[in-house]
Amino acid sequence: MQIRLASHYGFCFGVKRAINIAQKHKSSNTMGPLIHNQNEIDRLKNSFDIGLYHTLDEVKKNDTIIIRTHGITKENMLKLKSKDTNIINATCPYVTTLQNIVKNIDDTSYSIVIFGDAKHPEVMGVKSWAKNQKDIYVVLTVEELDDISFKHDKVAIVAQTTRNKEKFLEVANKLILNFKEVKVFNTICDATLQNQEATKDLSKESDIMIVIGGKNSSNTRQLFNISKEFCKDSYLIENSSELDTSWAKDKQKCGITAGASTPDWIIEEVIEKLKETNE
Repeated sequence: MQIRLASHYGFCFGVKRAINIAQKHKSSNTMGPLIHNQNEIDRLKNSFDIGLYHTLDEVKKNDTIIIRTHGITKENMLKLKSKDTNIINATCPYVTTLQNIVKNIDDTSYSIVIFGDAKHPEVMGVKSWAKNQKDIYVVLTVEELDDISFKHDKVAIVAQTTRNKEKFLEVANKLILNFKEVKVFNTICDATLQNQEATKDLSKESDIMIVIGGKNSSNTRQLFNISKEFCKDSYLIENSSELDTSWAKDKQKCGITAGASTPDWIIEEVIEKLKETNE
């Protein structure tokens, strides 16, 4: 069986940056999971004593707090500052740009649409920066737009950085057809787009696809959905222990891709297990 890696996969710039920041601040704590990969979070805990706070109540005075790659809400940032903590901001620069776009949109003229998952920490954080919380809407489908009563006849639309660009364009196009003026900000990360295109190309040529990454990772789920569309025998796993080698039986071409929060060491372990099966 031939094993091929996607031309683009794994750690993105924002995740690499966050990991490097965490490793330079031993014995600190992250505000929420630094990235969506439990195996890497465990490695940071074991090797660098990087702890994890789930709530602000856990934070103590003089703690060193690392802000997760997805960012946090404006309110929580202000509360952290009021606790006299040493704040290290590891928010992905693409997410920070998205936050600033939403913060600077003129709320007296424009309603705001965020294309993304309303429950995702990145989207929750971005939404909190809007001047008018009652005139910002989060959608994942074109159909959801029909249920919104917009305050203005002008709309600005942004995207969660890890979403699918085709779906984003569908929502943007519907807004363009229905509103006097629409500002479209393509805030989908370049690395996300490259990973998606590479996964699409590889899955078309593979008998089996293995997508490696956290099951709670938005960008990893996007890769799995794309892979499944073009290769019915696609599987999403978090590490080599979840790999069922029987999946590869009688397969000729195995494609592998990985989410933006998946470290190389996990990918290498999966490849090694596949090679052992192949011998």
